[in-house]
Amino acid sequence: MLKVISITALFVLNSMLSVAHAQQSSPYQVLETTGNGLFSRIASSQQELTKFPELMRTIVEEELMPHVDYKYAAYRILGKQLKKTTDSERKKFVQSMRHYLIRTYANALTKYKNQQVIYENEKPFDNKKMVAVTAKIIDANAPEIDIQFKMRKNKKTGQWKAYDMVIEGISLLQSKKAELSRRIKQKGLAQVTLELASIAK
Repeated sequence: MLKVISITALFVLNSMLSVAHAQQSSPYQVLETTGNGLFSRIASSQQELTKFPELMRTIVEEELMPHVDYKYAAYRILGKQLKKTTDSERKKFVQSMRHYLIRTYANALTKYKNQQVIYENEKPFDNKKMVAVTAKIIDANAPEIDIQFKMRKNKKTGQWKAYDMVIEGISLLQSKKAELSRRIKQKGLAQVTLELASIAK
């Protein structure tokens, strides 16, 4: 009996690991699983969110941010100026960007009212380090919205994470880079980092 239980437990564990590995190794699965978990939690937390709107930040931090490559996004925003920064400056900027993104996503998600989200079917992505995955937000009372998530595979962990969102052809990363690059040149990275941290509060 113990042998049967052990074999069954091993089989279940292997199945769980296989599913986890499949989700980890596929940008399409990562996006769909993350999205379903995020929107399900928002839907089930509507009553609490009405009383405590700041709960949305907690939901974003727990459900979404583990799948967002905010460090890579921050480095892309710095661009050529990255080489001119110290390790300490980079770390502070990355953390400020992380908090800024949490606030930005939380504010955007307050508009989610159980709209239907349809994810793109999986396509071949062998040997690709970056993949763009499209999702559609369907609302009976509003035009359909196309969102493209740019996903990047981490060399060390093999995990796929999103580093940019392109909404109706507008890249949030490129928009933020254009805005912050000018400010960094004018005021310096340390000052812009403080400004981002202040906005994120």
